Amino acid sequence: MLLSRWRRWRRGRPFWGGLFAVLAGAWICVLPLAPLKIMLQQGVAGIPSVLMGIVMIVLGVTAWFSPQQRSLAGVLTTLIATAALVLSNLGGFLIGTLLGIVGGGLVFAWQPSAVRSPGGSAAPGTDDPPPAPTPHHDPQGAQP
Repeated sequence: MLLSRWRRWRRGRPFWGGLFAVLAGAWICVLPLAPLKIMLQQGVAGIPSVLMGIVMIVLGVTAWFSPQQRSLAGVLTTLIATAALVLSNLGGFLIGTLLGIVGGGLVFAWQPSAVRSPGGSAAPGTDDPPPAPTPHHDPQGAQP
């Protein structure tokens, strides 16, 4: 019961892309949070890393809990991961950048699946031919 609910929840959203985005954000965010002596030497340069990591984590969680925003979350995750390459220790020594680009791509590319009926086909009525276009009058003369 619980496992089937988990699978249904996971399949209803871009789970793997969101997971990669959260992991990338955590990786980029954790590297500058070194011991205090190292952090003091790093100075203000660590602030963009922490902020970009937090934003990537938020975008990954947004992809999970608001799949309607997946396009924006995917594009922003990819852009921030690419910016982290320059602004944040080579994007978490390339690991965070690669995870972020893959995660952003997976979030952007994810599409909700069609609901299956017990017979194995897609939702009822999808085998019917598409309805004929309705004629309309366009005063500008544009074709439909």
